[in-house]
Amino acid sequence: MTVRRRDLLPAALGAAYLAFALTFRGPRQRFWQRMTGTGLALGTLAVAADPGLRATKPRGRDVALGLAAAGGLYAVFRIGDRAARRLMPKGGQEIDAIYELRQLRPTAELAARLAFVIGPAEELFWRGFVQRRLSRRAGNWPGAALTAAAYGGAHVVTGNLTLVGAAGVAGTYWSVLAAAGMPMAALIVSHVAWDVWIFLVAPTTPPPFPSNREEKR
Repeated sequence: MTVRRRDLLPAALGAAYLAFALTFRGPRQRFWQRMTGTGLALGTLAVAADPGLRATKPRGRDVALGLAAAGGLYAVFRIGDRAARRLMPKGGQEIDAIYELRQLRPTAELAARLAFVIGPAEELFWRGFVQRRLSRRAGNWPGAALTAAAYGGAHVVTGNLTLVGAAGVAGTYWSVLAAAGMPMAALIVSHVAWDVWIFLVAPTTPPPFPSNREEKR
């Protein structure tokens, strides 16, 4: 049975939630392989549903906007890291658990996965596909709020309350920028730069363990 066009959004969200559940609940050692597969699937879905997204190509202005936006979000997370460790019972433990995922694959490989698949795919799907459709149905700002809530909700399956909160903050940040008119190319640059910087280059709190398997000798 073919899914009708107007039913594509709920079906796509259901698929995204299922994919996130499989990604975060599967065997830990293959987390990055599953995360990359989820990105490829959701990004492909977004581009197939909206051919206009295929023309997304960052230009100089997009790069500058994206890097500035990534810097702003990084500043928010520097503050949020301290607050989470002080105010949340398991905040420090949950933040460290996220950073421990760096140990699973070499740094260069993780950077490539984040920059070429995961970061771009998340923006194409959540802001390019989901938010545009929700905004047409509910209005520009309500659509942004619904998208941010949906993005944060997709992380509930992790059981990591700090990660859910972080996803909610990041999702709100990018959804607000999208609603305010930031081009998709700049949003992708922002997401990629922020992912690589906060996860691999300058974590909010540098963990006391090797950042990847190559350093474990």
